[in-house]
Amino acid sequence: MCCVAGDLAKKKIFPALFALYYEGLLPEHFQIFGYARSKMADDEFREMIAKTLTCRVGARDRCVDAQDKFLQRCFYQPGPYDKPDGFKYLSNRLSEQEAVKPRANRMFFLSIPPNVFLSATGNAVDQARSKSGWTRVIVEKPFGRDSASSKELGMGLAKHLDEDQIYRIDHYLGKELIENLTVLRFSNRVFEPLWSRQYIRNVQIIFSENFGTEGRGGYFDQYGIIRDVIQNHLLQILALFAMEQPVSLDAEDIRNEKVKVLRSMKMVTLDDVVTGQYRARGKLPGYLDDETVPKGSVTPTFSAIAMFINNHRWDGVPFLLKAGKALNKRRAEIRVQFRHVPGNLYRDKQGADPDAACNELVIRIQPKEAIYLKINNKVPGLGLRLDQTRLDLQYQEEYQGELPDAYERLLLDVVNGDKRLFIRYDELEAAWDLYTPVLHQLEQSQVQPELYPYGSRGPLGAHYLAAKYGVRWGDLSDGADNE
Repeated sequence: MCCVAGDLAKKKIFPALFALYYEGLLPEHFQIFGYARSKMADDEFREMIAKTLTCRVGARDRCVDAQDKFLQRCFYQPGPYDKPDGFKYLSNRLSEQEAVKPRANRMFFLSIPPNVFLSATGNAVDQARSKSGWTRVIVEKPFGRDSASSKELGMGLAKHLDEDQIYRIDHYLGKELIENLTVLRFSNRVFEPLWSRQYIRNVQIIFSENFGTEGRGGYFDQYGIIRDVIQNHLLQILALFAMEQPVSLDAEDIRNEKVKVLRSMKMVTLDDVVTGQYRARGKLPGYLDDETVPKGSVTPTFSAIAMFINNHRWDGVPFLLKAGKALNKRRAEIRVQFRHVPGNLYRDKQGADPDAACNELVIRIQPKEAIYLKINNKVPGLGLRLDQTRLDLQYQEEYQGELPDAYERLLLDVVNGDKRLFIRYDELEAAWDLYTPVLHQLEQSQVQPELYPYGSRGPLGAHYLAAKYGVRWGDLSDGADNE
């Protein structure tokens, strides 16, 4: 059984569950119950879900029939989040559907406002846990605002659930290129010897959106870009990228190595942080023009941060994390810039800028998923002229069919009890310890973010931060992607 609530269910969860059903990957007798404060009948609920369901381009032969069968497995129970009675009714309805089954598992996806999260979780688990099978709860971010609130949330969950029942979801870890990150490194002999400070000059993890808050500024303003993207999505990617090879592919072995990375990292300081906020440009509104944003807010919509790992593999290598809204392009990628070739024979053939000739490995997470390596190559002809070109893997060209959505992979992992791509409590604790002091300093000092125009490349301060460590942002260079 799967029980879901909240707006995210309509946008992501129901479409993901339908895709899994269409592929035959869900349990044979699964059923879905929506639970929220709004009152509606089962048929109204199904009508609402039907508007969200789509089939992949290559899988439309029996799509309509599959949608009808899927919707017949969907039910709805209205009720409050902060009182147990509604969840008792939910449990009774679940039990009616489960009566003929010897064993029934229950999975809860609670995508609801933070202020009612603990009470809703407690009521759901205490009143509607499975009596004959497992009970698993998916926790959607935010996982608090700092170390103290995250600890409070963790202790609240621990009153009702064991750690192995809690699935803290970060949908970025479910993306195809992120799951491929460890495969790329640990199954290819060519990369592992290069994955260290001896050969890598810097690592850049970049996230940018080409749109603003668009009426959701009131929610965003409570968190800002550092909490919303950098402290979770980008830091998780960094930990996967930099970790040592785990003993096995078991979830605990992988998460043990990620925790080691986080605990080895230098705490973020204000000197290594740049913040920005987008302003109006022509007819494009600024952040403060959003009516849901508090007047005079200094919440950053952009940030660039330099981080360092104090261990034998990565000592001295800057990891530059950058995220922003209302920028010129939508992209998410990892860029690995390698060191200069020592004693380079072709120095005089590669121009005045030695950095432009350095090798770079780019892992593009979205859009147009790709992995490519920039190499130097002789231009065909009688003279000796060098050019930089790519060894290029474009997923859309190489692999047929659409890639599964991140939520499809993560929901299937919960059904199967696979926690490799979910965040453990000590991992979350270590991540907050790195960022809590600087977040408090930014807020207490009311640090003014640097303004940048909507649709631009972001504030100039990001360039100065990179230059401080002898780095240029790869996504802004002249030879950067033109997709």
